[in-house]
Formats: sequence, C-alpha cells, structure tokens
Amino acid sequence: MATDTTAEHRSLTFLRIAVALQTSAIFFQAVTAGVLLSSSHGEVLHSAGARVMYAASMLYVLAAVLAWRPGGGSPRPILYASGFLALASVQVVLGIAHKPSLHVPLGVLMFGLSVLALAVGGRRASTSISRSGRA
Repeated sequence: MATDTTAEHRSLTFLRIAVALQTSAIFFQAVTAGVLLSSSHGEVLHSAGARVMYAASMLYVLAAVLAWRPGGGSPRPILYASGFLALASVQVVLGIAHKPSLHVPLGVLMFGLSVLALAVGGRRASTSISRSGRA
C-alpha cells in the first residue's frame, strides 16, 4: 500500500514538472517573440524555443499517461495533454506560415491554459497526497 502511494506521488510529481516545464517554455516563447520584433537574434531564439515547447508538450502527454496507470486514475489528464499537443501542433503550423494574427492569440490562450493546468494539477496532487495520509 505504501509502495502504491509512493509510486502515485512520483507520477504526480512528474506530471507537475512536465506542466511547469511546458508553462516555462511558452513563457520563453512570449519573451522571444518580443525579441524577434526588435533584434535579429530573436528568430533563432524563437525557433529554438518552439522546439523546446513542442517537446515539453509531448513530455506532458507522456507524464499524463504514466500518471494514469491503466485501471488506476482518471484518463482526463491524458485528454488535456493530448489537446494541448494538438494546440501546439496548430501553433507550429501557424508560426511557419507566418500568420501572426492567429499565432499570437493562440499563444496567449496556450499560456493561460498551461498556467491553469499547473494551478489545478498542483492543487489536485496536494489533495490526493493529504487524503493518503502523507503530509
């Protein structure tokens, strides 16, 4: 029983880290978008950040699947992570197509959703840990 609780705690921690990494990567993208407008180095930074953000979105899906454990928890985080990966894919396509009128608002939406996932996920994880008797 204690092993299950420890494994659950680790998978929830991994999930929170993945969401935090994703949120940080999206914030970095916002910063580099501003640099892109004012410097020639911005394009390189924004392009590299896009790759990191996309990888972080894939890591979020992996973490959600590992936290789910078939038969264990709710598959809802997998749906959220998969939806976010789909948004990230659209974001990359819009960026490559140079469609800032869609790319920028979608980036703002993604940042908001990622912050929300980070806040809600952290609250749910602390609630489940306190229910299991661990502080």
